[in-house]
Amino acid sequence: MSTPAIQTFEQPVMPPVVDHPRVERREVGAPERHSWTLYESATDGISAGIWHCEPGRWRIEFGPREHEYFFVVQGRARLHSVDGTVTELGPGQAAVIPAGFRGSFEVLERVRKHFVVVER
Repeated sequence: MSTPAIQTFEQPVMPPVVDHPRVERREVGAPERHSWTLYESATDGISAGIWHCEPGRWRIEFGPREHEYFFVVQGRARLHSVDGTVTELGPGQAAVIPAGFRGSFEVLERVRKHFVVVER
């Protein structure tokens, strides 16, 4: 049995998946988002990669089994919970968005983050 390869998080040479928040979820702007999924394990429900986004704000709703850990490399972002709690993050800071979270994701300054999503 071979040993799985280590995945590093350098800027990939492959093109990103580019999208925008769905129209019905947009609160401010229609920011362009770039995603590079660098690691994926469907059997474990894990994906990880790099994400860039322009300023804007949109509603997010995490499923009952979906968690995201992310580390901000550059830029500033805010998470707004439906209960009114606001969490602001910048370079060198990290957070976990727990399963069942509902609120908004706001990009204040172009963000680059590393992410790990777990669905269990």
